[in-house]
Amino acid sequence: MRVEDYHPSEIPDKPGVYVFRDRFGEVIYVGKARRLRRRLANYFQPSRRRTADPKTRSLINSIAEWNYEVVRSDDEALILESRLIKDYAPRYNILMRDDKRYLLLALDPGERFPTLKLARIKRPGRIRYFGPFPHGYALKTTLEYLLAHFGLRACHTAEPDAETRRRCLKRIVRDCCGPCTGRITPGEYRARLDAALRVLEGDITELKAEISAEISECVAAERFEKAARLRDVMDNLSAVFGRRNRSFDRPELPGVASGPDAAEALRRRLGLSRPLKRIVGFDISNTFGTQAVASMVVFSDGRPDRERYRRFSIKTVDHSDDFAMMAEAVGRYFGRLLRENRPLPDLLMVDGGRGQLSAALNRLVELGCPALPVLGLAKRMEEIILPGDAAVLRLDRHDPALRLLQALRDEAHRFAVGYHRVLRDRRMEQSALDDIPGIGPVR
Repeated sequence: MRVEDYHPSEIPDKPGVYVFRDRFGEVIYVGKARRLRRRLANYFQPSRRRTADPKTRSLINSIAEWNYEVVRSDDEALILESRLIKDYAPRYNILMRDDKRYLLLALDPGERFPTLKLARIKRPGRIRYFGPFPHGYALKTTLEYLLAHFGLRACHTAEPDAETRRRCLKRIVRDCCGPCTGRITPGEYRARLDAALRVLEGDITELKAEISAEISECVAAERFEKAARLRDVMDNLSAVFGRRNRSFDRPELPGVASGPDAAEALRRRLGLSRPLKRIVGFDISNTFGTQAVASMVVFSDGRPDRERYRRFSIKTVDHSDDFAMMAEAVGRYFGRLLRENRPLPDLLMVDGGRGQLSAALNRLVELGCPALPVLGLAKRMEEIILPGDAAVLRLDRHDPALRLLQALRDEAHRFAVGYHRVLRDRRMEQSALDDIPGIGPVR
């Protein structure tokens, strides 16, 4: 939006992040607000051009376009602001320009006995990440409690030797189940790990009930210091892993939701007669409508078929409209299949709710596409949305059918974000001089 399009009544009074751009389209400032309407008024009131400090006046006079994004909480706004500042390094931002990052939790599924560790940078490879988390101290103390509560390995060595095992304090005080000593099987250890992962996913009700009962026992025994520590742990659980505060993409571990069995489970849940040999999933990625891209991933027999992945640079939509972007991507892919008389997939999944689903369906109808199963997967409650059905389908979080759809959705999201970053970085390397006739690499 341009500066003259500012209307206070149209801005929600909710948490969010706002971005200012100059006349060249360059991001010059990123900010967050607990109440967007009030914060943006500080910049667009006419009197601010005269009464603000010199830096703020310079910023206001440089604003040509602005956008905002509403989020669920102030914590989520803080994380999004930090990401955008590190991505674009706006010249009017002073804070968060260093290399400090919010903490993540990392899990290496390739280890014999995987465990949760702290990390700050996501590195390519098999490592799975949870986060980021803005409350560093709360995360550290909560992780320490979870490792002890579930008896997970806390040592830094993936394969401890005899000397390491002998000196392991966690084993001595029984905070670790000692999988390296053979006390439990890999399957038993994996069950403990799965229980801990459910907490990270926001399923903290049962654990909080256990802690609450332990607090009552400590109070009855007049062990008030331990009761206070447990109280802090319970508060940190809500602050870090509560559903309203989760800001990470749900990681999937290899083997838990893939293969023909998961595809067959999904077929039965959807009541389809044909086997789901090939499933395609679509996702959209953009920054307030700019550098918009779409991704399409394919799962064959329930497993990723990366040779068939496709990515699209959105061409017909120049503003923030996920529905129109989804319609363009679906239309381009299925239009080509129909023109070349190629076989259609057995199932189409779009990342999003009814709006994205309707956009995809309408485009398929416009193309004259034969009927095929289509569904949407909404992130908020992991709801499966089916065409023409007012109700939504909710499956158990451990159901292989849902886990397969989540894996498809997460893979589409990863592929879309990766392409979006490539285009964004390419644009950041461009200069206004590139558009001047006669200016080439040499001159």
